[in-house]
Amino acid sequence: MRRVLLASLSALPLLAAAPVRAEESPEGLRHAAWQTCLDEAFAEQVRTTSRSFAATKAVTTCRDREEAYLGALAGSPFLDGDDVARIRPALVARARDRLMGERRLSAL
Repeated sequence: MRRVLLASLSALPLLAAAPVRAEESPEGLRHAAWQTCLDEAFAEQVRTTSRSFAATKAVTTCRDREEAYLGALAGSPFLDGDDVARIRPALVARARDRLMGERRLSAL
């Protein structure tokens, strides 16, 4: 039991550092930029329109950052352009739902 606990404690710094490295990757940085754009555009639109329209408008406004993020994903060794095209609709729907405060059950 003691060895398991010590092994778990020694892995903590590695686990804590993992999200930082992901955010510093080109994909992570572009994803963060897209999410920031969505949040800012939504906050601006929701003051004068419905939440649904504000979310749709935010997705439209941030299309360039979305494309940059998806382009970075397509250039990764794990996905190709076909994979990205296939997941794009679900990814955008999930982002829109996040803005509206809805939970989407999916593998994405």
